[in-house]
Amino acid sequence: MTHLDAVDLSRLQFGLTIIFHFFFVPLTIGLVLFVAIFETAWNRTKNPVYLRMTRFWGKLFLINFAIGVVTGIVQEFQFGMNWSAYSRFVGDVFGVPLAIEGLVAFFLESTFLGLWIFGWDRLSPRLHLACIWAVAVGTAISAFWILLANAWMQHPVGYVVNETTGRAELASFSALLSNPSLWVHFPHTILAALTTGAMFVLGISAYHLMRDRGAVVFSRSAKAALVIGLVASVGVAFTGHVQGQVVTDEQPMKMAAAEALYRTEDGAGLSLFAIGGSGTGPPAIDVKIPHLLSVLSDNSWNAQVMGIADLQAQYEQRYGPGSYVPIVWVAYWTFRIMVGAGFLMIFLTAAGLWLVRRGKLVGAKRYLPLLPLAILLPPVANTAGWILTEMGRQPWIVYGLEKTEDAASPAVSAGVVAVTVVGFTLIYGLLMGIDVWLVVRFAKAGPPEEDPAVPSIDAY
Repeated sequence: MTHLDAVDLSRLQFGLTIIFHFFFVPLTIGLVLFVAIFETAWNRTKNPVYLRMTRFWGKLFLINFAIGVVTGIVQEFQFGMNWSAYSRFVGDVFGVPLAIEGLVAFFLESTFLGLWIFGWDRLSPRLHLACIWAVAVGTAISAFWILLANAWMQHPVGYVVNETTGRAELASFSALLSNPSLWVHFPHTILAALTTGAMFVLGISAYHLMRDRGAVVFSRSAKAALVIGLVASVGVAFTGHVQGQVVTDEQPMKMAAAEALYRTEDGAGLSLFAIGGSGTGPPAIDVKIPHLLSVLSDNSWNAQVMGIADLQAQYEQRYGPGSYVPIVWVAYWTFRIMVGAGFLMIFLTAAGLWLVRRGKLVGAKRYLPLLPLAILLPPVANTAGWILTEMGRQPWIVYGLEKTEDAASPAVSAGVVAVTVVGFTLIYGLLMGIDVWLVVRFAKAGPPEEDPAVPSIDAY
């Protein structure tokens, strides 16, 4: 087998593990906010309903947090095992935000989570509440540093290449912090996480409301989820639009591939549906909304949008011979899956709030059965968006600086990687099964009917 086979398998392995990990990260970030809000309500009102809500959603949060931590650790090791050339070349830059995330953010959330779990009968109510808010802040800070590292891969800034060592070195930490890619990725990701948490809470609440169980607990949970879900999903759409404009400037090939736009156009239309084509030319059938792509890309009716063919020619002149076109059909369809799932969530949450206003949410026999299925919409949208972000950047692992084929570990054979791909897939499949089983079991059980005034660790 050739070295390229090992690269492809390493990409597959990393893609599978990070997608699996990303199932849990947005849910953890989003769900902890609900736990913090409900415990805040309990502290202010002393209403036992909010205590039951805190304990119930807190239990589901802990399950996902634990699985997320386990799967996230593997990512760090893969940089050294499968991508040692990458780590050697850019580790002095890329490793900085990862180190800060591990030493500051992860320890912050882990420490206060431990205090929250074991401190129910040991800490004052206000101090206990502060712990869960610290966890919520910690998860967001952790996401910030991870996204800073990824933003540097998308748009490398603040570095110099040492001609003596042949390594990239950090020249400006402030440039890393002010990276435009970071400041569109971060709010987009956090809002997507809040949407994920909201749809999770909404779906499980609807399951119990349909069965006339825990009406007070789950109607209040559903109303909170509808408000947060609508605001967050609309925010995702807005920040996604801004992100698309930044990506058009920084990685025009990614956006051209996402639209299957092969020829440069003035007043380019937004593709709604395209099929056919040879893979190296325009689709045989392409239904478009005239001028909309130009408007979305540059807020201009007749703005020029570069096509794949012209960008390929430019990149060959700048970087040398080779293909700089990602897999077009992957970029095209992941973009549409992401956007479609996002608009479905906006519609569902808006419809739910309309029912709340009319006082018909609890008895909405046509609406409620849709919500448990809607729990799947955020993972679908998050996964599609992540695939578009990472595969749309190819053939670069660091855009314009290092190609993926040059970043793999030279001493790792395709056979070794193939074994680990199978191993990781089996182990992660088992973990996913355990997680789903635990979540379904405790979600179906619901909160206990009666709770003590001050719960102990035994409740978890």
